[in-house]
Amino acid sequence: MIALLNDFLVRATLAGIGLALAAGPLGCFVVWRRMAYFGDATAHAAVLGVALALAFDVSVFAGTSLVALAMALAVSSLASRGHAMDTSLGVLSHAALAIGLVAISFVPAVRVDLSAYLFGDILAVGVGDLAVIWGGALAVCALLAWRWSSLLAATLNADLASSAGIDPKREQLVLTLAMAVVVALAIKVVGALLIAAMLIIPAAAARGISRSPEGMAVSAVALAAISVVGGLQGSLAFDTPAGPSIVAAAAALFALSLVVSQARSRAQ
Repeated sequence: MIALLNDFLVRATLAGIGLALAAGPLGCFVVWRRMAYFGDATAHAAVLGVALALAFDVSVFAGTSLVALAMALAVSSLASRGHAMDTSLGVLSHAALAIGLVAISFVPAVRVDLSAYLFGDILAVGVGDLAVIWGGALAVCALLAWRWSSLLAATLNADLASSAGIDPKREQLVLTLAMAVVVALAIKVVGALLIAAMLIIPAAAARGISRSPEGMAVSAVALAAISVVGGLQGSLAFDTPAGPSIVAAAAALFALSLVVSQARSRAQ
């Protein structure tokens, strides 16, 4: 096993599958709650987290997690005070991305490859990164499994959930926390600009071929994992960027799922 981890392609594949484990079920809630822009804003904030992590010489994972969580909480707070959600997301998302890119330029002691953080550098994942990715992914999966029924109830009908003793705001906080962790995990794999795609596309593809919420979550994980393997193989064969290739593979699976869904509808 140790010998296998010396192969950069094996490490990249394991990292991508680890991300798929967390992004699949979380992406289902993003799709169900129509939080696509929310995920995008949280991902953009991760660039500011990278800048702060480099400036204060702390773990990039810790920096991106804290800033992504702060962004998510800020958006939720503004929404609860009556501000339009799309406007708040637009302002905070682009502001955080721009400030992060500017802040990185003020860290002279560190030479930073911005493309690695914007589009990912999965082929450079090390054994230590694998441990962080899998540890974080399993933690997110455990959190979602623990709160699954409550999250699902709050997603389907917040009023009915409240009458059943479930606090929708608490469940929103659970999703916010999970989103921050997944964004921090994914920035090394697919980069800040493509994180939302890995949350949304596999889940959207799974929705058309699934018959239950649990089935959709499992299908989303499987499709995300297939996207990782297919994208990496395509990147190797055609010498294309790995992160965008993974997202392109996910988009191809989404198109295929539409064909399957339409064929099933006609058969019925």
